[in-house]
Amino acid sequence: MANLIFDYDGTIHNSMLTYAPAFRDTMKWLSDNGYIADREYTDNEISRWLGFNSTDMWGQFHPELDISIREKARAMLGQNMAERVDNGEGALYEGAEDMLTLLKSQGHKLIFLSNCRFHYLERHKRVFKLDKYFDDFYCCEAFNFIPKYEIFRKIAPQHKGTFIVIGDRFHDIETAVKNSLMSIGCGYGYGSEDELKDADLIVNSIYEIPDAVKKLIEQ
Repeated sequence: MANLIFDYDGTIHNSMLTYAPAFRDTMKWLSDNGYIADREYTDNEISRWLGFNSTDMWGQFHPELDISIREKARAMLGQNMAERVDNGEGALYEGAEDMLTLLKSQGHKLIFLSNCRFHYLERHKRVFKLDKYFDDFYCCEAFNFIPKYEIFRKIAPQHKGTFIVIGDRFHDIETAVKNSLMSIGCGYGYGSEDELKDADLIVNSIYEIPDAVKKLIEQ
């Protein structure tokens, strides 16, 4: 059995259902107030930022903005997403619950590791009943927004046995590579092929994850 370190957005959670409209609403507020130029954003442009912690996202997306404006936009986007989740607009990927249930029934320890904030984690735990599946939850805000691969080094001593990192972005594969862990890249998520090239296995459907876990353990 293994410790399965799961990313959340783009791996288990179909984030664009709430992130895309919240992102566009926030950009409209910024442009309406003259902070940025008004333009349209494609889903590909928007999904590029999924997986980043919000502080890094705004620091890279519009570094020219005053930090107070970036912080206001960050909070606005987060609140918009929260309201959409509470209103039932969010969803886990089809098959996510069955996949997590199966892995847990096989005796694996499921660990949630996300570049999210406390309020995001707590809301999603409540709305999607994530406590049914995950044994432990870690979010980057609890570690002052350090990279995932560094967070792993802090939490690893609390868990015994083999680790497998499962995620759709470079943050996840980087965590595995820099800590000599096995990894599964989720090609159905928001990362590019290049981001996942160092993964031990790549799956193109959430239903393929249990078999991929089995292959890595048995190899």
